[in-house]
Amino acid sequence: MKPTVREYTNDEKLMEDVKRLKDEGIDNKDIYILSHDDDRTDRIAKNVNANTIGLSEQDIKNVISNLFSKQGDELRTKLQEIGFSEQEAEEYEEDLDEGKVLLIVTNPAKAETLL
Repeated sequence: MKPTVREYTNDEKLMEDVKRLKDEGIDNKDIYILSHDDDRTDRIAKNVNANTIGLSEQDIKNVISNLFSKQGDELRTKLQEIGFSEQEAEEYEEDLDEGKVLLIVTNPAKAETLL
């Protein structure tokens, strides 16, 4: 199943929603944060004890390729690795370019009713 995603411009609102997801039984391993700024992504993920799309979610070939890729290419690859189509990844990457942060939940059956 395709992950559920929600876009945010307000980090505080995102963190509130992550807390609510956890309170409703969504496991930490199913919650991911992604933004165009690695520091912002890491800071938010750390504050809410969520995941970032890292080595364990990616194919090793893509990890190596990302070392030499532009930021946008790397983000699109990460989005595809977690379950989005190439077209969806391009659209979400454009949103990231605009400064938005993505909350991605890989347990969509439960998360869709909560977000």
